[in-house]
Amino acid sequence: MKKKGLAVLLAATMAVSMASAGMTALAEGDTVRVGMVTDVGGVNDGSFNQSSWEGLSRAMEELGIEAKYLESATDADYATNIETFIDDEYDLIICVGYMLADATRQAAEDYPEQKFAIIDDATCADLENVTCLMFEQAQASYLVGYVAGLTTESNTVGFALGMSTEVMNQFGYGYVAGVLDANPEAKVLQQNINAFGDPATGKSMATAMITDGADVIFHAAGASGLGVIEACKENGIWAIGVDSDQSSIAPETILTSAMKRVDNACYDVAQSVIEGTLEAGIHTYDLTSAGVDIAPTTDNLSDDVLEAVEQVKEQIMNGDITVPTTKEAFEAAYGDVYELD
Repeated sequence: MKKKGLAVLLAATMAVSMASAGMTALAEGDTVRVGMVTDVGGVNDGSFNQSSWEGLSRAMEELGIEAKYLESATDADYATNIETFIDDEYDLIICVGYMLADATRQAAEDYPEQKFAIIDDATCADLENVTCLMFEQAQASYLVGYVAGLTTESNTVGFALGMSTEVMNQFGYGYVAGVLDANPEAKVLQQNINAFGDPATGKSMATAMITDGADVIFHAAGASGLGVIEACKENGIWAIGVDSDQSSIAPETILTSAMKRVDNACYDVAQSVIEGTLEAGIHTYDLTSAGVDIAPTTDNLSDDVLEAVEQVKEQIMNGDITVPTTKEAFEAAYGDVYELD
């Protein structure tokens, strides 16, 4: 066989092999285009929408991709924004948050050749063109709960949840478990804001917990949490951020943050598209893989607290501590003290 014919045969064989593995090779010189659809919190939520965009911004700078985001003002915008990126033939569409799960599923079923990734949702894992990016948020929440339990002077701390769902309650299970393991005498006040884009309600609920004695409040509430932070700042108590390092929002108020490295996940999937190695199914980021942690900004944490957190991290990673992620597991260890599920 002539060399040219052999090269054609090898190229064809490689293309078939990659296609069967769920990969797609890019032609030389092609630029990967990634579209990101936010949930109603918007790209400047100071939380996981913003972190997602930061990851894609880094991918633009370091990997040379093109990226664009579309913000969703209401739930009705999810399908429309996804459709816009499909029409514009983007290589990958990243949907930020489990609230986009239904719209993602419908689009993925309608356009089986289009690649999708979704953050904080595993219900689409059965689809061959959807990559589900999941995080062990209970582990990060446990760490900040441990910090809160060691830091509180009133033995009363607070937790503000964006919405009560199976995924979101993992924040609560981890946080309350961490608080009680660090300080069995502590009381955890709990509020469900029931919205991710309502800072006013977040502020009023945080104010109510402060009135009831809370001197540390953790929020897992997206943009609604900005109101929680504002209430903590105005009342001179500690706030704990979520998803990204939120210390820049209120440096004298943010004790620490429960980090979910959504930025790394978005960077990773963009890189996988470039390399032709993107795989469908569930990809989980945990403490061992540096996918979750407390924030790198530790100015407001004492050396003793930092040392205790490092010890707890080791215990989680080596299996000595199992952080509960379900109602059953939580109640088996701590009783019926979590109120938001």
